[in-house]
Amino acid sequence: MSQVRVRFAPSPTGFFHIGSARTALFNWLYARHTGGTFILRIEDTDKERNSEAFLNLIYDSMAWLGLNWDEGPKVGGAYGPYRQSERGHIYKEYVGKLMAAGRAYEKDGAIWFKLLGERHEVFDEHRKKTVTKVKLPPVVIEDQIRGRVERIEDEDFVIVRSDGNPVFHLVNVVDDIAMNVTHIIRGEDHLSNTSKHVHLYEGFGVKPPAFAHIPLILKQNGPGKMSKRDQGALIEEYQRRGYLPEALVNFLCLLGWNPGDDREKMPIAEIIKLFDLPGVNQSNARFDDKKLAHMNMAYLLEQPADRFVTLAREYFARQTENAAAQAALAADPAYFREVMLLSQPKIKGVEELPAYTAYFFSETYAIDAKVKEKVMAKGDPKARLQELAAALAAPEANWTTDAAIEETMKGLATAKGLGFGDYQAVTRLALSGTNVGPSITTMIRVLGRERVQARIARFLA
Repeated sequence: MSQVRVRFAPSPTGFFHIGSARTALFNWLYARHTGGTFILRIEDTDKERNSEAFLNLIYDSMAWLGLNWDEGPKVGGAYGPYRQSERGHIYKEYVGKLMAAGRAYEKDGAIWFKLLGERHEVFDEHRKKTVTKVKLPPVVIEDQIRGRVERIEDEDFVIVRSDGNPVFHLVNVVDDIAMNVTHIIRGEDHLSNTSKHVHLYEGFGVKPPAFAHIPLILKQNGPGKMSKRDQGALIEEYQRRGYLPEALVNFLCLLGWNPGDDREKMPIAEIIKLFDLPGVNQSNARFDDKKLAHMNMAYLLEQPADRFVTLAREYFARQTENAAAQAALAADPAYFREVMLLSQPKIKGVEELPAYTAYFFSETYAIDAKVKEKVMAKGDPKARLQELAAALAAPEANWTTDAAIEETMKGLATAKGLGFGDYQAVTRLALSGTNVGPSITTMIRVLGRERVQARIARFLA
C-alpha cells in the first residue's frame, strides 16, 4: 500500500454543493490512483452554524456519489476522532508545544503565533493604528498544480480566539500533522492561507505536505465562482431529479481535469487509472448544466432494463404531489415496466418521465390545441381515423406485434392510395393528445385494443 494520505474536510454548516463534491472527488481519485488512503474529517468547530442534518447530508451525498472513505466517521481508523469538535485536547497539546518553544504568546486574551524575523512598528493607515511588522523572505510553495507560488506573511496571527476556540489555520495544520496527511488537495481559494500554514508547520518542526490547489468552478452565467445559492449547485437536487450518480461523477471529473485526449464519457475505473495531479488544469472550469444533462442522458440510454425501471419507480414514488406519477405507480407492474422501457431512448432525464408517459396511465389527457390545429388542417384526418378504427377492429387484425400493426396500417394506406403519414399523425393525436412519443405502432400495441378503440371513438365524438 502506498504512503499517500489525503483528506476531505467539509464543514456541516450548509448544503453539500458541487464545489465540495468535486474537492472530495479529486482527493478520492488521487487516493485510488496511488493506492493511498482517503480520510473524511469533519470541521465542526463552528457551534453556532453546525447541524447534524447537514452532517448527514454530507455522509449521504458522498455515499450516493460512491466516494467511500477509508478513515473517518462511521468507519473509524487509527488517527481518530475524526470530528474536530472531539479533538480539543489535541489542539491544547499542540498550542502548549508552540508556547514552550517560544512560537506562541498571549495578548488581549487570544493566543498568537509568533513569526521569527526582524520586527518593527509601523502605522497602518487602513486600520488607523500602530502594528508590528516582521521582516521575512517570502514563503515559497511548490504547488503540484499551480507551480511555484510566493506569498509574504509579515504579521503575527491569532491561533486561539479570546473565547478559547482555536482558529481554522491551527486546527487544520494540527490535524494534518496528527493524521500524517501527505497531500493537501483543495480549492484554489485556500491558496492565500497556505503561507500561514507553512509557517505553522515550521513552528511545529514538521515538513509541510505537498500542496495541490485545484481550479475554481465558475458559475454558468456571469463572473465569479459558483456558490451554494446558484442554480444547479446542490448535490441533493440531482438526487431528487433522478440523475445517475455515475454521470454526475464523470461530469465533475472533467471540471478542471482532462485525460489528455478528447474523451468525455468514461467508466470510473478508467478515470482512476488516468487521474493524476499534473493532468489538473490551472485555469478555472465553467459549470455547464446542458453538458451535464447530456452526460446524464448518455448514461441513461445504456442502463440495463431492470435498473432503468427501478430508477423510474423510485423517482415516481418521490413525486407525491404529481397525480400522473402516482397513477403510473398504481398501474400493473408489467405495464409500467413496458411503458418506461419504450420511453428510455426518447427522454433526456428521468424527471421527464411523468409528463412524457402521463397519457399511458390516464384517460383524462389534454389535447394540444396547436398540434390539433396543424394535424386537422391537412387532408381528411377524421376519415383516416375512422378507416383505421375499422381496420383495427376487424376480427383478423393482429395487435400482438409492432410489425403486424404496421402491416395493417401500411396495407390500409396502400388500398386508399395514401401514405403511412396520413394515418400516423391523427392517430397519435387521438391516442396521446400530442405529436411526440414512441413509435405509433408501439404505442397502439402497448395501450391495447380496448384503450385504443375507446380513445379513437372519444376523439371522433
